Amino acid sequence: MQQSVGAETVARADLWQQGVELMLFGMGTVFIFLVLLILATTLMSALMGRFFHQESTAAPGPMQASPAPQAQQDEQLIAVISAAVHKYRSRRKR
Repeated sequence: MQQSVGAETVARADLWQQGVELMLFGMGTVFIFLVLLILATTLMSALMGRFFHQESTAAPGPMQASPAPQAQQDEQLIAVISAAVHKYRSRRKR
């Protein structure tokens, strides 16, 4: 009986050790993958910036007038929102 308890304790300790080793191996694998992913992304970003550099060709000019004044757009937006709220509340009362 004494030998079986000792063997069981050794088996549990061995199982824990294997579990910890597997966990560390998995975490190490994920860490290395993420480092490689960061390096690849940084390298691609540098290459894209180097070979496909866009220069600003648009000359600064006078600002164009907006098609409708901001105040008129705000009033229209308020009217639309008010109508939607009114319709929602009228349906909820039923």
